[in-house]
Amino acid sequence: GYEELPTAVNITWSSINFKTILHWQPKPSGYFYTVEIHGRTSDIKRKCILTTETECDVTDVLRNVNETYTAHILSVLPIEMDNFEEPPFAVSEKFIPYSQTIIGKPEIKDYSQNGSKLNVVFRDPFTPYLFPNGSFQSIQDIFQHDLEYKLYYWKDRSSGKKDVTTKSRKFEVSVDSDKNYCFYVQAVIPFRRENRNGQESTVFCTSVERSILDEYGTEVFIIIAVIAVAVITLAIVLPVVVCKRKKAKKTRAVREKELLNGV
Repeated sequence: GYEELPTAVNITWSSINFKTILHWQPKPSGYFYTVEIHGRTSDIKRKCILTTETECDVTDVLRNVNETYTAHILSVLPIEMDNFEEPPFAVSEKFIPYSQTIIGKPEIKDYSQNGSKLNVVFRDPFTPYLFPNGSFQSIQDIFQHDLEYKLYYWKDRSSGKKDVTTKSRKFEVSVDSDKNYCFYVQAVIPFRRENRNGQESTVFCTSVERSILDEYGTEVFIIIAVIAVAVITLAIVLPVVVCKRKKAKKTRAVREKELLNGV
């Protein structure tokens, strides 16, 4: 009977960009799981009925992203039991998609560094939810003014970061025209206490032309200077040495000739 069935443990919600999956343990043996999603103000919805898996995609029954949900993981037998006997179940923690889903990585669409201006254009992540015309809603479509984006940028080969904030999908910041810059973009939801910061985008770096000194630093400049001094010194000293050797050789030849004539 139902009273002998184990119930689910370690129930967790995993949600990125409103795609939400429930996870739990253990793997069932001789029984199944059925997931019930309970909303505070909405009807009960069943998902993953009679499954032997320990995860369930519940995205499509969480369309009211401001609702507070709990999941009941029912342990059920493969045959119908008496309707008066309720199967054992475990209850998850509460979950509010709007407050708890993690914001994924923004996509950098274009960037450029023209003179002293760094321009970055990006696209925020899409959600699984659709507009009436069939196109996917983005994160910004849902959060609107509750969502901000930050651009973190720094000089190449430097650890000092600066940041600016926007509610649009592009940045323009002032930079040093002769320096390369690296950057990434990250979503921020200021009203949240947890999961305020989204995932970081891929890091990109600009590639303006730089001098050898900017590229390799003062060490290479010092080495080049030392080599130049050595070359100049050699160019001055070598002819003098050669000239002296020629004179010495000529003098020695004259003396040898005089000695021979004397004999």
